Amino acid sequence: MPTAFLPEEYLPIVIFMVIILAFGLGTLAVGIVLRLRRPYQEKLLPYESGNPPVGEPRYRFSVRFYIVAMLFVIFDVEAVFLYPWAIVFDQIGLYAFVEMMLFIAILVVGYVYAWKKEAFRWD
Repeated sequence: MPTAFLPEEYLPIVIFMVIILAFGLGTLAVGIVLRLRRPYQEKLLPYESGNPPVGEPRYRFSVRFYIVAMLFVIFDVEAVFLYPWAIVFDQIGLYAFVEMMLFIAILVVGYVYAWKKEAFRWD
């Protein structure tokens, strides 16, 4: 007898995925059918902030903007690593403390390097 294409253990997962897909597409369809359509000049502008758009929408940003954004993401992700360590600090011992201090030292070196390269200056 040939083996089944899909093992029985995966059947609940497949059913759940079908339900999720049906719910997501159904919600989008209901939203498309029932939403109000009242277009007017201000609503059709690129941004609905209440302010008229100024300048070209395809403005070139300085490379410094992206550097600051990457630095923010890097330091933010590293801060996320500190939270679980702080929760179990009293249980993990001296070795983990030394490891975290080394980790923070590497972050400080990176921060000082970025500072010396004036990556945080916004001119």
